Amino acid sequence: MSGLNASRAPILDVRNVTRVFGRGETQVFALRGASLSVGTGSLIALKGRSGSGKTTLLNIMGALDSPSEGSIFYGDRDGSRMSEQQKNEMRKKEIGLIFQSFALVPYLSAFENVELGLRIAGLPAAGRKQLAEEALAFVGLAQRMHHRPQELSGGEQQRTAIARAIAHKPKLILADEPTAELDSRMGKQIIEVFRELVGTLGVSVVLTTHDPHIMDLVDQVHALEDGRIGSESIKRA
Repeated sequence: MSGLNASRAPILDVRNVTRVFGRGETQVFALRGASLSVGTGSLIALKGRSGSGKTTLLNIMGALDSPSEGSIFYGDRDGSRMSEQQKNEMRKKEIGLIFQSFALVPYLSAFENVELGLRIAGLPAAGRKQLAEEALAFVGLAQRMHHRPQELSGGEQQRTAIARAIAHKPKLILADEPTAELDSRMGKQIIEVFRELVGTLGVSVVLTTHDPHIMDLVDQVHALEDGRIGSESIKRA
């Protein structure tokens, strides 16, 4: 099923979220009433200059941070009513996180990095090997899974990070500048992996980016300006 034809029932709703750091004269507004709905099987880009609130919004979506005001819903579950333990369990089972710096353990192979993620997520040992191998094969690293990060190209390291994020079969992938460390060719390959995730598995992907070429490859682009989601919201045909 194509990701563009998948059900658009929201998997995540950000509702009028404000995030303030500091107090009094030192307080800084990272977000000012941001709202965003993420449909099932969507590939969405958040664009904006540094300091616009992209990473803060992504952290709140991933239950790594909490809004100062407003609310965030995961399906019909209100994040403000979830305990830290419940949020942690949700991250382990339903959300995959991908970082700009890849965040791989340098002395572990690609397979071991992915398997470690599954171990941290609490998956039983009996199934971890198969899940790790399936995830690495999905991103095209079946023949490279026993290489360490320094033996892999930048694109292969990012694909390893994607494999780690999808191995536990999450519903939502959040990626912070996933192509920033890559050249344009490798960046396009990473977006093609995301497109395959959306189209084949019905996963929803939200990523932040500065790259205009990447914005041409996603379903929607939302612009953040001074902590607000601006008027630009382009739905790709």
